[in-house]
Amino acid sequence: MLGGDADIGAVAAAIGTPARGRMLEALVGGRALPAGELARAAGVARSTASAHLAVLSDAGLVRAESRGRHRYYALAGDAVADAVAALAVVAPARPSRSLRDSDRLAAERAARSCYDHVAGALGVTLTDRLCAASALDRDSLGLLDAAPFARLGIDVARLDRGRRPLTRSCLDWSERRPHLAGALGAALLDTLLADGWLVRRPRSRALTLTPDGRRGLADRLGVDTGALMPAPPGSG
Repeated sequence: MLGGDADIGAVAAAIGTPARGRMLEALVGGRALPAGELARAAGVARSTASAHLAVLSDAGLVRAESRGRHRYYALAGDAVADAVAALAVVAPARPSRSLRDSDRLAAERAARSCYDHVAGALGVTLTDRLCAASALDRDSLGLLDAAPFARLGIDVARLDRGRRPLTRSCLDWSERRPHLAGALGAALLDTLLADGWLVRRPRSRALTLTPDGRRGLADRLGVDTGALMPAPPGSG
């Protein structure tokens, strides 16, 4: 028997509360997190967080994994990350609750991880530069030329043998323009992190661009990041 229409209401009901929404937002950064950290992100007690995570798990939105005696939670896959990112585009802005909250949001708008690729002003700027260099098609973000990626140390041919789409356009909720996702977008973030050009900020989706990253992106891609994000403290 054929199934009926997609039951969007069931997923909406599973998200259902601001606390579960904030948990999904924390997980869309791409890292698996323990229940305690998700409780802090949601502003609820640990016992309450466990109940919320059970609802999200039952709905197939998150998955749990054991690491020694601890359990960590992650989004169930790319499709869930895409759905959360799409909801962020149409969702109203939530007022900042503190100066720390405001600083975190400013940092995430400058550069952040969107599941497993670079988002925010930096992600959009990198995508625009790759389009201008004829590495990506501006309309679809399909690959046109692998050479600019090779200059960053990315083996595109190896990625193209995978089952995941090589490139995909993801609408950036803060910039309202697309950034690069897919296997190539993930490889770009992995490379920038491995080279020390980007570092993750603790308890945040925000990414910090290092002095080496500023110089490297300027030298290899011609990207001027000076106007995008402030230099980290003590960088000179």
